[in-house]
Formats: sequence, structure tokens, C-alpha cells
Amino acid sequence: EGLTIQAALEYCGYNIIRGCGCRSGFCGACATIYNFTHDPTIRYALACQTVVEQNMVLTQIPFFPAAEALYNVADLQPKEKENKLLELYPDILTCFGCNNCTKTCPQDLKVLEYMAAAIRGDYEKVYEESFDCLLCGLCAARCPQGLQPYNIALAARRLRGTNLAPKSQHNLDRVKEIAKGKFDAELEKLKKMAVDELRKLYDGREIEPAL
Repeated sequence: EGLTIQAALEYCGYNIIRGCGCRSGFCGACATIYNFTHDPTIRYALACQTVVEQNMVLTQIPFFPAAEALYNVADLQPKEKENKLLELYPDILTCFGCNNCTKTCPQDLKVLEYMAAAIRGDYEKVYEESFDCLLCGLCAARCPQGLQPYNIALAARRLRGTNLAPKSQHNLDRVKEIAKGKFDAELEKLKKMAVDELRKLYDGREIEPAL
């Protein structure tokens, strides 16, 4: 009682090698499909975040064979109103809006909304709606058209981050400092430190306040 699906399986003696990752609901490795003996309705969840119940019948999908487009995001520089997503995933146009993807998502993301945005080439909207995607693949497992919404959203976020999002000036400045060797001496000093010294330095580090 009170155990997650994952913990219950391990309690029963199963040694989970695949379908087990962070155990905190962030990695998406433990995608699970289940129903109950008294209720055939199919449900979707992450095994590490869902409490096991009596009469639960389940199976895990640690990997779903969804084809991911091969691309170098640096070579894809979308111009205004140019939809590179349609070049990478032309089959996205076969989506007929059944909304199974949204119903399946364990993160309660509006998957159909970002799929519609992807068809329009609205990278910003896809980024906003898919930011919390765990890449668990349950949306692809449920899609009757064989689409892979999570890979499409990942491509959109990469395109936005590389080519469309405003650059962080302090990050660019720091990269230049690193390239000029500003921190080389300090790095060499750290590399030569004894383990005990490193631990002491680490324990005494300045910790940024929580936002």
C-alpha cells in the first residue's frame, strides 16, 4: 500500500533494467499502460509517479520505435514564415486531430495544440506548450497515424533555441573568456588538488539562492 508501480514491481522481485531511470518523474523512461480487471479503460502513466492499486493490469513501454529525422540544427535556419518542421516531418500533415496524444500525456500537456502549431510553423507556441515534455513516447504509441509528437516538438525547440530565441549576452561573454584562456590557470590548480581539498572547497562554495 502506498508504493508506486515501479517500487511495487521491485518489491515483488523484478530487477528492472530497462524502463527505469530517474525515479522522479523527469526522464520519461518508465512509460506505462494499464487498466483494471473491472474497468477496461486504458490509462497512461509514469511507473515511478503512479501509486499501484488492486486489480491493476499493466505493461511498460521503455522504448517505442518512432523514427526521428536526422538533421544538423545549425544548418536549419528558418526564415520568417518558413516551416522547416514540414521538411523534417512531412507526415505531420496527416494528423486529423483525434486528440489521443493529449489524453495519453502523463504531463497533461496540450499535445494536439502544439501539433497544430507545428503544422503552422509557430515554433514559439510549440516551445511553450511542449517545454515540460519528458520524451516518454506514449503519445507516439497511441497515435493512429504513426506520428511522433515528442520528436516533432523536440525539433521545434531546437530550431527556436538555435536560430530564433534571443541570445544570452552574459553566456556569450563567458564563452569568449573561456576561449581566451581566462580560467586556464584556475582549472589547472583544481586538477592538481587533493581529493580532500576539493571536497573542502566544494562544501564551502557559494550557493545561489533559490528563485
